[in-house]
Amino acid sequence: MGDTGDSPAKRKKRPREKLSATIHALPDSADKIPPLVGYFPSGFDPSSGGGGGGGDPPEEPGVRVYRNGKWPNRLQLVVRPPESNVTFVGSSSSGEYTGVQSCTYALGVLDKESQTLKVVPIACNKIFRLEPRVASDLPEEEPPELGRGEISAKEKADKVRELNLLFGTKRSVTQDKKMQSLRQEDDPNSQKDLDRKIKEVAINKEALESTDAHIARNIPPYNSSATVPKDAYPLEKIILKGEWDYIKDIFQFLEEGQKVSPDAYPTFVCNRIHKLGETQDEMEKETLGCILSYINHLIKFKDQHSADGASSSKNHKTPSILRQKFSTMFSNAESKWLPSEKIDLLISYVLVLTLFADDFRTDPTDIAKDLRMSSVTIRQHFEHLGCKFSREKNVLYAKLPVPLKFPELRRRRRR
Repeated sequence: MGDTGDSPAKRKKRPREKLSATIHALPDSADKIPPLVGYFPSGFDPSSGGGGGGGDPPEEPGVRVYRNGKWPNRLQLVVRPPESNVTFVGSSSSGEYTGVQSCTYALGVLDKESQTLKVVPIACNKIFRLEPRVASDLPEEEPPELGRGEISAKEKADKVRELNLLFGTKRSVTQDKKMQSLRQEDDPNSQKDLDRKIKEVAINKEALESTDAHIARNIPPYNSSATVPKDAYPLEKIILKGEWDYIKDIFQFLEEGQKVSPDAYPTFVCNRIHKLGETQDEMEKETLGCILSYINHLIKFKDQHSADGASSSKNHKTPSILRQKFSTMFSNAESKWLPSEKIDLLISYVLVLTLFADDFRTDPTDIAKDLRMSSVTIRQHFEHLGCKFSREKNVLYAKLPVPLKFPELRRRRRR
């Protein structure tokens, strides 16, 4: 008795129907929702669902998509077979998304009538691993923390920044640090911390102003009974605690192997950069770098509020904590330019810091050039601070002896 049907061997040899189709690759578009792809690792076949009897076609399973209210990019795909208590649930924050992305995915749809094959790219977080759950078709609420393997945009940016700091070029690292410094001004937490530090500055400023002696002499806070030069003008009363974090630019430049530009820094600062390389103690090196940076900001603040220096310092960026302090100490609300007595006070702060930078024995030639002052005038300012001058190898040095002895304050006679 012959076999009326085709044998398996014959079915295998049956030639396949060839179709010539035009391929259309559809690009990913932000204004269109890409297809969602789900697969069943359990082996469930959704096309063989329990359909109605009597030759009726099988009933299709119910499919729903849920979007997280807090994170709109996170989706859940829920498939519920008909007449079943088992629900298949997949999340965009698990499955393919958590694995290593060694390939890309695409979905092809063939239309035999029009003979076209449309290929649509599928993102890895749009492929859902549908796991069975004995529950209702509503997805369980996702925990507020991120799904396994998922990182937030901020965390991703932080990781990219860490890689750049480790393996990036010196230029990219410097640019990144500058961007971080600018972002601090827009960060609410940084602003709160900055406001707190500014309040500390204001409180310390009021305490300093309560000392009649240094106000009368129009010089920085001093200790007339000091036995060593560094205690004569306490550094912590000139550069306050909250300001040190904002004046590390020179120290960081040298740590990164960069050179300090003579166009951006005063002559005095550029001529003392070599001292940072000669200093072995890291704390002393950082302190000296901060002192030189503070001198730079003071000189640029003076130039920005003076008719003869405004053009050369217009592009200088002073940290906001210093800008507010300098404006309170030296500026006059009634004029853009600094009054003469405030200029003298600012110069006194600069000269005291130059003494710190040169171990209280300094050649005033370059700082006089930076302050646009004659050698006679700069000498008078140093003497007003209690300095004495001596000549060594044809170079005139200003030294700070202790205890401090100030010249008598002269008063102009009325004519």
